[in-house]
Amino acid sequence: MATQDHPDTPLTDYPRPSVAVDVAVLAVRDNTLCVVAVPSPRGRALPGTFLHPGERLADAAERALRSKASLSGLSFHQIGMFDEPNRDDRGWVLSMAHGAAVAYENLGTAVDLVEIRNGSPTSELAFDHNAMVALSVVDLRERYGSKVDPAHLLGSTFTLLELRRVYEVIYDKELPKDTFRRHVAGALIGTGDSSTTGAGRPAELYRRNPDARLPESAAALFKS
Repeated sequence: MATQDHPDTPLTDYPRPSVAVDVAVLAVRDNTLCVVAVPSPRGRALPGTFLHPGERLADAAERALRSKASLSGLSFHQIGMFDEPNRDDRGWVLSMAHGAAVAYENLGTAVDLVEIRNGSPTSELAFDHNAMVALSVVDLRERYGSKVDPAHLLGSTFTLLELRRVYEVIYDKELPKDTFRRHVAGALIGTGDSSTTGAGRPAELYRRNPDARLPESAAALFKS
């Protein structure tokens, strides 16, 4: 087996790791950020699988979600490569972690969810999946700091209170009502309708402005 680079050495002579994909699917349930978990021989784990010959990473991630968690049609993206040589006791395995976020209502009733507190799962997951979840939370916060609810955890219309609560769950902190309103107002479009749920005064309904980005000060507010 080759250990040094040489232009005439066939690629098959070099040591090669197995390549896997794992997907951290985040959702908000009962005002708590959660991640989808599936059973594995080593305990609860993220949906994942090994890459097949000639297969793209995205196709493998989609296959893992479908076969392990019965989820399809989710939007996901790469968040980082996990390459610690001893991360898997079965051998040398690299895993490309993917992140996704989805409205809880779109997950189905049979899904297993692990709660997240302080940016990490409250239960120990297999392999280095806790670290993957932590990275997916960081990624989600980055996305929500630049656009209003880009993962559509809320419906097409929502109140400012509903939006603020989602942000408080994602960033794991209370946000001042008036300051939050000022920072997100430019990225919202009023519908002219009001919410009639609850016993209080009807609240105005908004929708996302798909072309608007939040000011840089918004991310600073959410993270402070």
